[in-house]
Amino acid sequence: MTIQARIDEGGATQENADPLSPYSREYALDGRIHLNGNSLGAPRHSLVPELGRLISRQWAPLQVRGWFQEGWLDLPRTVGDKLGVLLGAKPGQIVVAGETTSTTLFNVLVAACRLRADRPVLLVEQESFPTDLYIAASVARLLDRRLVAVSRAELDSRLREHGDEVAAALTSPVDFRTGERRDIGATTALCHDAGAISVWDLSHAAGVLPVELDANEVDLAIGCGYKYLGGGPGAPAFTYVPVRHQPDVDFPLAGWHGHARPFAMTAGFEPADGIDRARTGTPPVLSLAGLNHALDPLLEVGVEALYQRTRELGDYFLACLEESRPDLAEQLVSPRDALRRGGHLAVRVAEAERVERELAERGVHVDSRPPDLIRFAFAPLYVTKDHIRRVVDIVTAVA
Repeated sequence: MTIQARIDEGGATQENADPLSPYSREYALDGRIHLNGNSLGAPRHSLVPELGRLISRQWAPLQVRGWFQEGWLDLPRTVGDKLGVLLGAKPGQIVVAGETTSTTLFNVLVAACRLRADRPVLLVEQESFPTDLYIAASVARLLDRRLVAVSRAELDSRLREHGDEVAAALTSPVDFRTGERRDIGATTALCHDAGAISVWDLSHAAGVLPVELDANEVDLAIGCGYKYLGGGPGAPAFTYVPVRHQPDVDFPLAGWHGHARPFAMTAGFEPADGIDRARTGTPPVLSLAGLNHALDPLLEVGVEALYQRTRELGDYFLACLEESRPDLAEQLVSPRDALRRGGHLAVRVAEAERVERELAERGVHVDSRPPDLIRFAFAPLYVTKDHIRRVVDIVTAVA
């Protein structure tokens, strides 16, 4: 049975008969309910044998030959092309170089500013995830640019009114606190009207929302390999560079795997053609293999079905909360319209950190965000309506 068939089987009618949707059994939930939108999702049961196979049948017998005989050198592009299916990017435009999200964002932001070297402003949303703010500030200092941080609501108007000053605008399709969505196509079009480079952090969108990078003509994008992608703790980040920018993009981290002839061992750096120029050092094969394995069921299902399932789960959570705790439902800070939010809901809760701890003691993983928000994230392949009913009952008891 395919994963898609499992989703069909786990629909509303069948789920009433079988509280745990069949596809959720693919994941090592360990009796716990995972609604945590932080850095980690549940692994698939088959991950351990998959990594064991790589170690016992490739690494151990082949050792260094594995780079050339088992496709290890190509993994950054192989995994990147898989991500491209989820993110709406044709092959050869995404690479998973093996870096952290912060390092990848630094690399891309510097490259974006270099593409518009005559412009003084680096624009960013002041509500951005802290890493984005820290990295943007560092890049601005390094390149002697002026960092302008505006509210999420003001970013588009800033591009309309002062866009001719902007070298690059960094934003996200999903607000990491509230889950509110931003229209990627509309904001990217404003960047282009102003001659600025659009840079998107897809960390809270990849694997759960359709972002259509090519169709929206995004300039540059990055994202993490964990969260909804399920690549595991510290899974490497990815970089998107469309074909039209690849000949000109100039990354500051010029590692040997980004060289046109990495094994020539030349003293001077010659950037590779295509997306390989975004690569840096030797890729982490085990981490890439983990992410590669995590992507398979997401690809089988498809991003539209994943997105539909996430919307249904979010709406069901709200309906249950409104019935059991209408006072908490009134504290929702996320959009009620499912089309205007990402994969999580955020609710204001008194003593949010305490409530998070008590939920964890009862087998429910959520995450709090200062000062008083709790986020409930709905990973569509292993969160079920039965999980949601149980979570709302527990929230009712402890909040």
